[in-house]
Amino acid sequence: MCNPVRIAALLTALAALPAAATPPSASLRPEQRPSAPVPTVATMTGAVEVTTLAVNRSMRPIARNSAGGLPATAVTAETETGPEALDVAAMAAAALDEVGFRDWRTGFEARARAAGISQATLDAAFAGVGPDAEIIRLDQNQAEFSRALWDYLDSAVSQNRIDNGTAALARHAEDLRAIERRYGVEAEVVVAVWGLESAYGAVRGSTDIITAMATLAHEGRRQDFFETQLIAALQILEAGDIGPRQMTGSWAGAMGHTQFMPTSYLEFAVDGDGDGRRDIWSDNPVDALASTANYLSEFGWTTGQPWGMEVRLPEGFDYSQTGERIKRSIDHWNREGVRLPGGARLPDHGRASILLPAGADGVAFVIFDNFHVIERYNPADAYVIAVGHLSDRITGGGAFRADWPRGDRALTRDERVELQERLTRAGFSTLGIDGIIGPNTLEAVRRYQASQGLTPDGYASLRILERLRRG
Repeated sequence: MCNPVRIAALLTALAALPAAATPPSASLRPEQRPSAPVPTVATMTGAVEVTTLAVNRSMRPIARNSAGGLPATAVTAETETGPEALDVAAMAAAALDEVGFRDWRTGFEARARAAGISQATLDAAFAGVGPDAEIIRLDQNQAEFSRALWDYLDSAVSQNRIDNGTAALARHAEDLRAIERRYGVEAEVVVAVWGLESAYGAVRGSTDIITAMATLAHEGRRQDFFETQLIAALQILEAGDIGPRQMTGSWAGAMGHTQFMPTSYLEFAVDGDGDGRRDIWSDNPVDALASTANYLSEFGWTTGQPWGMEVRLPEGFDYSQTGERIKRSIDHWNREGVRLPGGARLPDHGRASILLPAGADGVAFVIFDNFHVIERYNPADAYVIAVGHLSDRITGGGAFRADWPRGDRALTRDERVELQERLTRAGFSTLGIDGIIGPNTLEAVRRYQASQGLTPDGYASLRILERLRRG
């Protein structure tokens, strides 16, 4: 057993230590909607189906020293090794963290009061709140998910999710019609976002948001971001929209049926049912659905315009014209021979781009401005295609006609970094080495493919990486 005298002496010494070292000045601040892989859940018959967004960017934070900046050995230097030493170390680390949290909270509350938060709200919000080790564990152990687009879509737009979405659309038809009239965003699009974000409200998250934001702000690697989110959460409490312990969501701070971060809530949440509160947490989803429609409307949603459509490209098509950065009129694409899968000419919904997320051997799309509006909710092409396709399917649309290159696999992050490095060394600069396959990397792939006499479809595949390795 642990020696209680030794433990008491150690904890007393720790209590006398100065406050934990300040966090690094350089913070790895995430985007408003974190683009790390975010789990989405679909309720299955008799089970829960968990999927992961097929995104290329990792939110993995930069490593820093142990709590308070102390060397990891400092706590155990005066104890023998073995289980007793580990128990003492764990207790001492916990005591040090509590001390550091209290000091952080004192400074934060001063900043919150300066931002207009009342002491009464602070007292209610922080009642019983302390650092949560499980939240830190989740934040520090975000795995890299390298999942092929088609595997993600198989789950994100599963038959079960389609059926549940069709039922949700019918169940809330009256409210959704009113939301569509007010904000101009089609009901099926709002429902599709709902389906991907929380499985139509089945999985909204049960983590205390004040605890989560305070823990992550105190932990310090992204202190600015999470303090901003925490102050926004306190402003929500100050307005009386929800009580402190009823404000729940994911460990990373996303809340309610459609997973708004606190700052997004302040800017875009609305009272959809007219009860005087913007309640995105309750079993009634109307406020959350109206808030999502308002969000998309504020970012420029065009009523009646599709997000995109599957298309068929003609033999001899000029693949150098593909990519989100190249927009042409529908007349141009029709003249080029681009057609709907059944052979019909493309309808005119404004200037559009040709998107080939899996290259010339995968499904091809014509995408419109509304595609980019959905990107404001989540920037991953996989997510946008899933929302768009799910919205089509729950209103009776069919599956994609073309197939995906299912024999391929997604590149790992290390392989994506290697691809960028090799492209740049070969004279096709990606304008940065970050493991993110974005427009610059896709353009570099196209130029490399053209130089090799390959189809310049911009598909960052393992085959391209292996060709670059051969030199």
